[in-house]
Amino acid sequence: MRRIKRNSAAEEAAIQRGIAADPDAAEWTAEDFAQAHRAADVLPADVLALSPRPRGPGVKLAKAQVTFRLDRDVVQALRASGPGWQTRANEALRKMVKG
Repeated sequence: MRRIKRNSAAEEAAIQRGIAADPDAAEWTAEDFAQAHRAADVLPADVLALSPRPRGPGVKLAKAQVTFRLDRDVVQALRASGPGWQTRANEALRKMVKG
């Protein structure tokens, strides 16, 4: 089994001094946490799509990215249905293939 090497007291003190000296690394207060929002609630879907998906036990299998062409009117109708249209299209395809 691999052991984690702990920082010495001197190393930890140096790290804490560096954090204290960095204005962008302030520790969050309870108020900061209370005002925080999930990234999925505030970022556009195209930005969220750039971040890697979580991994580990209990994480759903990643979806396969595919490319295929659809008629413009089909895409327009799906997009016109509002946010989440890709998920609804996936569900419609799932129903079709499962019969």
